[in-house]
Amino acid sequence: MSYPVSPYIEEEDGGLRIAGTRVSLDSVVIHFQEGASPGKIVGSFSTLKLSQVYGAIAYYLENEKTIDEYIAEGEREFHRSVPPLSQQAPELFARLEAARRQMGLKRT
Repeated sequence: MSYPVSPYIEEEDGGLRIAGTRVSLDSVVIHFQEGASPGKIVGSFSTLKLSQVYGAIAYYLENEKTIDEYIAEGEREFHRSVPPLSQQAPELFARLEAARRQMGLKRT
């Protein structure tokens, strides 16, 4: 898929990054969606400048549907490629499940 051109965003190996950095666009967008201010986002990513964060947010808002689909596809790909903890570490999973039940928490 090709994405709209922006001086703030570059495509690398199929992923979207903040231009000139290794910070992914989805990292910034997810922080923004969770209510983080641009200043707080800069505080989370020491390599970013405030202008880059504003540029990334503007890019997202101008291309919201496309970027939401890009993020959703990345999440689907991640879930397809990473086996669940119950398969990776069954003993750890069993201990965590027992602790969750003991605390009375429901599984989400």
